[in-house]
Amino acid sequence: MPQFAFLEGQPFWVVYATLLVVIMLRAPATHLLGRGVGAGANRGRLGERLGPKLETAKQRIDRYGAPVVTLSFLTIGMQTAVHFASGTVRMRLPVYLTATFVGGLIWAGLWGTVISGLGGTWLVLFLDSPWTAVGVVVVAVLIVGLLVLRHRRRDGSDQETFAEVP
Repeated sequence: MPQFAFLEGQPFWVVYATLLVVIMLRAPATHLLGRGVGAGANRGRLGERLGPKLETAKQRIDRYGAPVVTLSFLTIGMQTAVHFASGTVRMRLPVYLTATFVGGLIWAGLWGTVISGLGGTWLVLFLDSPWTAVGVVVVAVLIVGLLVLRHRRRDGSDQETFAEVP
C-alpha cells in the first residue's frame, strides 16, 4: 500500500479511522463533481431531449442506487464511475451519504486488514526472494484466468441452451 505507507506500523484503529476519513472525503467529492456535470447536462439540449427519461432514471437511482453505491466499494475501477453517476443523476444526498458511509466502513476494513496484509506479506516475500514473489503473482494470475475461462464457458453453454428453447 504505497499510497498509505505512513500508516505502516500504526495500530489497527488508526489505520481504519484514517482510511474511513479518506474514503468519506474522496467519494462524496466525486459525487459532487458528478452533480455539477449533471446540472449542466440537464439544462442543455440533452436534458430537453431526455426529459421524462431522466426523471425515470432518477427515481430508479433513488430507489435502487443505495445498494449499488455501497457495493461499489467492493470493486476495483467501478467505484469512481458509480459515485460520479450517482451525482450526475442527483441521487438524494442523505441516501447517498448513508450508502457511502456503510460502503466506506467495509472498504476501510478491507484495505486495513486483508489488502494491506496481502500486500505487506508479498513485499516481505519479494525482499527475501524476488523470484518466488513473482512466481506467486504468476500463479495467482493463472488461477484467476482459468476461473474466468471456466465461468465464461459455463455461461456460454447455458446461453446456447436457453436460446434453443422457444
